[in-house]
Amino acid sequence: MNASAAPTPTPIRFGYGTNGLTDLRLDDALALLADLGYDGVGLTLDHMHLDPLAPELSARTRQVGRRLSQLGLAVTIETGARYVLDPRRKHGPSLLDPDPQGRAARAELLVTAVRVAADLGAHAVHCFSGVTPDGTSPDTAWQRLTESLAPVIDAAATAGVPLAVEPEPGHLLATLADFHYLRRILGDPSPLGLTLDIGHCQCLEPSSPADCVREAAPWLRHVQIEDMRRGVHEHLPFGDGEIDFPPVLDALAATGYQGLTVVELPRHSHAGPDLAERSLDFLRKATRALPTEPAVPAGGARC
Repeated sequence: MNASAAPTPTPIRFGYGTNGLTDLRLDDALALLADLGYDGVGLTLDHMHLDPLAPELSARTRQVGRRLSQLGLAVTIETGARYVLDPRRKHGPSLLDPDPQGRAARAELLVTAVRVAADLGAHAVHCFSGVTPDGTSPDTAWQRLTESLAPVIDAAATAGVPLAVEPEPGHLLATLADFHYLRRILGDPSPLGLTLDIGHCQCLEPSSPADCVREAAPWLRHVQIEDMRRGVHEHLPFGDGEIDFPPVLDALAATGYQGLTVVELPRHSHAGPDLAERSLDFLRKATRALPTEPAVPAGGARC
């Protein structure tokens, strides 16, 4: 036996984001994904899907948990609802808001998301920093972000649910380098992990999407996936962008990532059921294109 043989790749578990199925009732969306053969769901807490601000959240969460169990779906909690806190400002207020009460409202929503995730057995809670407000210096923005995240990280530690921060184009925390900066200034807390959006890697990272996966592996807690073009932040159906997906999926499998890889098409809800089916078919075909075993160097021997 070759002691240096590569480990067996981890099977990739695919999910679909409910922010791309907003024209469906949540129960119908979950049933659709299970019927199509998805392994899980990226559940965005929003007014149409498990509203985090409506009464009796605990009871409604238990009901969703029972349905997920019946359908055999894993779950991650996503918090990118556009107008859940403010009907006039997209993603407002953010963790960077000039108003301390606004920042506190966003932090409390994330703490609620952590509680929901714990009740559902979710593998992570996704979040992002927000756009730096006009007139706000970078130092002030980072200070607001770290202070706002403190109670959320504490809640995640207590609940045993990772908080997975997503680098988002145009936000204060936009790149993998920004994530590492946040991690360092927070003192590298163990609950803090990373959401890696594969399209965002294609959009603005200097490394290829596959290299981004390998570089991010130690901190990777959640993955979102879609097609995208270089320099253009537009989530596209698979095949409409520039990403070569087999190397990305190969990297995910090789790094041992065990969470969900969730299709992220939030502006395509009008065609959600069709795109959910087409997306899983595309990803399965891309996965079948992967090598079945590690390559053996010239002169090497298999056991």
